[in-house]
Amino acid sequence: MIITKTPFRISFVGGGSDLETFYSKSKGAVLSTSINKYMYISSHAFFESDKIRTKYSQTETVGNVEELKHPILKTALKKFKIEGGLEISSIADIPGGTGMGSSSSFTVGLLHNLYAVTHRYASKEALAAGACEIEIDLLQEPIGKQDQYAAAYGGLNVIEFHQNGLVSVSPVYLQKETLHTLEQNLCLYYIGNQRSASSILSEQKKNTGEEDKFKTLQEMVKLVYQLRDVLMQGNLDDFGRLMHENWAMKQRLAKGISNPMINALYETALQNGALGGKLLGAGGGGFMLFYCPWEKQKKLDEALHKVRRFPFAFEQDGSKIIYYGNE
Repeated sequence: MIITKTPFRISFVGGGSDLETFYSKSKGAVLSTSINKYMYISSHAFFESDKIRTKYSQTETVGNVEELKHPILKTALKKFKIEGGLEISSIADIPGGTGMGSSSSFTVGLLHNLYAVTHRYASKEALAAGACEIEIDLLQEPIGKQDQYAAAYGGLNVIEFHQNGLVSVSPVYLQKETLHTLEQNLCLYYIGNQRSASSILSEQKKNTGEEDKFKTLQEMVKLVYQLRDVLMQGNLDDFGRLMHENWAMKQRLAKGISNPMINALYETALQNGALGGKLLGAGGGGFMLFYCPWEKQKKLDEALHKVRRFPFAFEQDGSKIIYYGNE
């Protein structure tokens, strides 16, 4: 049996600039961190050597990879030329469609597992680039590249998307006290309404061609470096302020990013101690993140009592193999 453990991510600023329609014309960048919530992929020899079994939200047992309904599993197994005798299962700490990059964490973790199954080494770059190839190039999903790189590399990073298609990952090293305070002052709430990011991202991708939307994304990219600098200087209240600026800009990119319920939650949070925040992922629902000083969080929790507070911590490892054995 082989088990891989791949983190989910939280993106702070710059989301949308990782779409090719933008970075092919102007460098994109995001600042994000991986967190201690994971996608687990396990594989082991299947009893029937001429068949493949996959277990996710459904169970499929097929005699030919082409018969698989799950597009990522189907594409990855074809890529590794696996024809039978394997069972693959997935479990996750967080459901899909909630803005944490679950699809890409699944793809990265699956690739990591299949590299191990076929006795091959995979670098973090190979995992991230391979996941981008499957999701964006082969399956034509209207998504960007940030989630794959966040899941593969792990940690707090500035991830840059260059016009030639290359991606660079630069860790942001903070003093221990600053990192602890940042982690302590970030409040995550589950607001419900799981959704597919595809429709919102498709509109956002289309809108990138409009001059005002393009300029908005360029301003959001500038915020990435401002946010990095205030973090490194330990100015965490400015971190909250810049998150607020980013959220205001992001809502201009596509109609479905926010809605009256989300706007009301956001305003309530600002009135009860939060300095800034955002909806995670493409928009429409899932998780909301706020920066709120520790001493004001009780008031914030009381004001947002109708939604669920979701504890988390930062993680540094990225995708890794946690079990490799014959039993």
